[in-house]
Amino acid sequence: MFKSGFVSMVGRTNVGKSTLLNALTGEKVAIATHKPQTTRTAIKAILNNDNYQIVITDTPGIHKPKSKLSETMLDTSYKMLGESDCVLFLVEAEKINNLNKLSEEELYKRVVGPGDKLIAERLQEVKKPVILVINKIDLVSKEELIKLMQAFGVLYNFKAVVPVSSEKKKGLDELLDEILKVLPEGPKYYSDDEYTDQTARQLAEEIIREKLLKFLQDEVPHGVYVEISKFKYRKTTKKEEIYDIDATIYCIRESHKGIIIGKGGELLKKIGTYARQDIEDMLGTKVNLKLWVKVRENWQDDTKLINDKFKLK
Repeated sequence: MFKSGFVSMVGRTNVGKSTLLNALTGEKVAIATHKPQTTRTAIKAILNNDNYQIVITDTPGIHKPKSKLSETMLDTSYKMLGESDCVLFLVEAEKINNLNKLSEEELYKRVVGPGDKLIAERLQEVKKPVILVINKIDLVSKEELIKLMQAFGVLYNFKAVVPVSSEKKKGLDELLDEILKVLPEGPKYYSDDEYTDQTARQLAEEIIREKLLKFLQDEVPHGVYVEISKFKYRKTTKKEEIYDIDATIYCIRESHKGIIIGKGGELLKKIGTYARQDIEDMLGTKVNLKLWVKVRENWQDDTKLINDKFKLK
């Protein structure tokens, strides 16, 4: 019996959805940083096996929208819930102070936040089987984990609860087993050699943005997006394979442009070096990467740009 289907991941910002997606596929499908709202669009990963094909979608974290971009991100997350056969509701394990002194009610209030409650309300509407995934379990004791499972059990009638550590790759087989229990029999939607629906160009743009998130502080990285204008394969005079990639980093202020470039262009050079290395690993060949920085004020509220680049098609 061959099973196939679509799974959506949902959760608050920064609970580790992208890291889990990469861990399940064994490939770098989604960029992952410690900054909130890293994921901006629905990113699909394809898990292929002789007995199944699972298409898992990483969605933007649930947050309070403050711009057209963040509204679109939120719409994407909610829309994907209704289009899935199964939903993974991700939360992160956390230390619980004075654990033994907390009543069940106090524990629930301490652990379950407003964002979690909002997600649970949406899940009640879509009526899909939901698996609770408690991530980062390497950060807590077994006693704390049990209490976390009890607290979230009050929030929603989950089909299963699976503790995992995406970083340590623990609990992933158990999670796949639970997913397969609820997926239907079905065909293959993608070929065996595909692990994402993203193009190489899109992956390269995201890798560059990942380095911006890594090396920039405060509000600057969330005011940038990357657009590749040239993505061309060629062979050098020595018959070596290479990709020529030209990319523009757009930011919202002139002062941010200066920060991104850095003194004497050093920071931009550093971002480019790290991005190039990762893009070369992805493409399996040499890359000639050129970066530019331009200011595009208020782009996060530019409806046409947001619809063209970030809206779920």
